[in-house]
Amino acid sequence: MSRTTTTPAGRRKLRAERRAGADYTGGVYGSMLASSVVIGAGSLGQFPRIELVLLLLLTGVVFWIAHVHAQLFGARLARQAPDRRLVLHVCRDEWPIVKAAVPPAVAVAVSPLLGLDVRGALWLALCVAVVGQIGWSVAAARRAGASPRLMAVTASVNLFLGLLIIAFKIVLKH
Repeated sequence: MSRTTTTPAGRRKLRAERRAGADYTGGVYGSMLASSVVIGAGSLGQFPRIELVLLLLLTGVVFWIAHVHAQLFGARLARQAPDRRLVLHVCRDEWPIVKAAVPPAVAVAVSPLLGLDVRGALWLALCVAVVGQIGWSVAAARRAGASPRLMAVTASVNLFLGLLIIAFKIVLKH
């Protein structure tokens, strides 16, 4: 490890470089996944809020593992054998999938404080997931250097996709 990565300034610089190279598309995917989990959570058991929080977080973790596996043993394996550094790099790159599940899970967890019943908690989580999806898409576009117009387009497309998911929720009447 070089001296620059062991000093606080060096660590901050390294974190900034990692953020600059980050790919937030996993966050968009993770938010859509969270929305789908909420829609599919039609019948929950005796502790519906706890079950939904766990379902959101654990589904995010499972899909994160699946994406890490696909990255490591898909195209990358053909180019190089995975070592510890590569594994950690892929794990970090795919982490937004899990991060995207956290806000809807938190929304469900705090829903009793807002006076919401379980149905209200489901709707809150769904709305939070859609807002997250839009936010992640704009962050990804901004990180890629997109123009404000293109960022507005990606926000609009993701809003449309989120509203489509909400329409499915209404049609399915969970």
